[in-house]
This record gives sequence, C-alpha cells and structure tokens, in this order.
Amino acid sequence: MKPLKTVLVCLVVLINLLIAQPAFADAPKLDKNPDYQQITTTLSELLQARATQQLPEGISSSQELQQKITELQYQRYIVESGKGVTECFNNTGRTIAVYGPTGKKSTSKFDNTLYLLPSGAATDDDWTCEGVFLPSDLKVAGLDLGSASAAKFLSGTRLTISETPDGAIEFNLPPARLFKAGDVNWDIPDVTEADLNRQLPQAPTD
Repeated sequence: MKPLKTVLVCLVVLINLLIAQPAFADAPKLDKNPDYQQITTTLSELLQARATQQLPEGISSSQELQQKITELQYQRYIVESGKGVTECFNNTGRTIAVYGPTGKKSTSKFDNTLYLLPSGAATDDDWTCEGVFLPSDLKVAGLDLGSASAAKFLSGTRLTISETPDGAIEFNLPPARLFKAGDVNWDIPDVTEADLNRQLPQAPTD
C-alpha cells in the first residue's frame, strides 16, 4: 500500500503544479524590474541608517527618514502586487499625452514615445504606460510644475487620471518621479496643452 500511496501523492503534487504553472508564468519577474531593484536597494540603505541612528545625506530628521521608509515600503508593495504592466485610465474630459514603448521601426533618440490617450479611454492591458506628459500650462493637483514635466509611475500601477472641479488633473497615486527636460532621456517638449494636437500616435487602448 505504501508504494501506491506514494504514487498518489506524487500525482496530486504534479497536478497542482500543472494547474499553478500559468499563475507563476504571469507573475512579474521582480529581479529584472529596475523600479523594484532601485526601491529595494534604497529601502535597505534607509533601514540600515535607521538601525544605526545615522541620518543619510539629504535627510534632516528621524521623522523624515521614517516617512521615506514608509513611502518606499508602499512603492514596493505596489510593484510586488502589480502584474508588471502599468495601465493608464483617462477619466478626464480631455486628451492626455502618455509615454509608452518606442516602435521597432522608430528612429527616435528617446527611450520611449509620446502617445495620445483620448478622453474616457484606457491603455491596453498588454501595453506599458510608462508615464504621463504634463504640458507647461497644465494644472495638476498637488504639484507645482513651473515648466513642462514628465510624471513616471511604478511598474504595475493602475493609474487613474481624473479632473477636479477647477479644471486640474488629478492622479489616484503620486508619481514615483517627476522629470524635467534633460533629467532623463524622455521627450519632454516645452509646449502648452493646446500644442498636444500635433501629429502624435494614439496609444493602444482596450
């Protein structure tokens, strides 16, 4: 009977693995995710600083240090719980410019490409929405832009872009980074919102 029980147990384990395999295949590979790598490295350094009670450069108090740690822990959770692809949902009454992967035939010198996301549309769930372009005259709740900017969001984020009663756009999650022209190899033109009607491709949508 023991050999038979062993065979049955092995069969059950094998069936469970076969059923679970698609879920494992769809999970994001965090060790290859640059956002995750940066978050975990920085978080480890800050936790070490807290343990040794030595404030890192640029942080002036233990309260600020704890706030940074909490923010990074939340960002890590977003990446770990996400599916690896950032989706953008445009719930405003206007067209929004978003960043996405550059096509294989593109001759652009930038790391990504600007696309238009129409009002009421959502980017395709198989396409990575890498960020949102913020024109120089655009009002954004909680942000003081001053000039054209690019808002980058973490991998796996489900970003909802809405509009406040006074006409400002609002994100359901804070940007991971806010770039100006020259900070990163992204196309951040110094244009107004009206200039977005230039010939930009439309982002793939659901």
